[in-house]
Amino acid sequence: MKRKIIHIDEEKCNGCGACAAACHEGAIGMVDGKAKLLRDDYCDGMGDCLPECPTGAITFEVREAAAYDEAAVLANKQKQMKDQDMAPHGDPEHQPGHPAPHPEGGCPGSRIRQMNRNPLPEGPENNGPAVPPPGPVPTSQLTNWPVQIKLAPINAPYFNGAKLLIAADCTAYAYAGFHRDFIRGKIALVGCPKLDSVDYSEKLTEIIAGNDIKSVTIVRMEVPCCGGLELAAKKALQASGKFIPWQVVTISIEGEILE
Repeated sequence: MKRKIIHIDEEKCNGCGACAAACHEGAIGMVDGKAKLLRDDYCDGMGDCLPECPTGAITFEVREAAAYDEAAVLANKQKQMKDQDMAPHGDPEHQPGHPAPHPEGGCPGSRIRQMNRNPLPEGPENNGPAVPPPGPVPTSQLTNWPVQIKLAPINAPYFNGAKLLIAADCTAYAYAGFHRDFIRGKIALVGCPKLDSVDYSEKLTEIIAGNDIKSVTIVRMEVPCCGGLELAAKKALQASGKFIPWQVVTISIEGEILE
């Protein structure tokens, strides 16, 4: 039968896994780092995955496809729940410090990890709250508010002549010197393309086009879903019609600068 069904453009797919997580029927999975429609009969054609894709890789098409099989979808969900209940929890992969198993269709950025750090020394008699090492206490370098891209104004006095920082939410938590090395001297905007169901590029285009922005620094995590933030910033720079210096910095899960 001919019916409406999703189509995934592998050239545009950045492997973030957001569509697979949004597909309640389990029709989409990650294969070799790319999203793939695994079974036509699991796709209901409603398109819950479309707004989650940061690159526009998913569209509708009308073609010959198996009819949506709700019974098969429910049976598959029950099987997955049963497999999870029966999965062993004593093997090393399930212990702290080891990534959690990555089910087909999940996002690599959601894997559980534990990093061993040197804890800060405790207070008097080792009972008090943790105290920072000797030296000056770092001060916040944030000079603008709000910082969330969704909440930020299109025009504000602090945008004029600004060096713009566009950062993924997690970067400030992962990288210890974030205020010192990235926020200082810049106007900061943050967001998470995996959690926010919006196209950042439109808002960022208006900000860059409508203000005297001197430079743009994009700081993202190494996980694939952060590619959506980088892509949105690059699209905004291009759409603004301006020639502005820009750079991308990638932070590892362990909190190190990769590039």
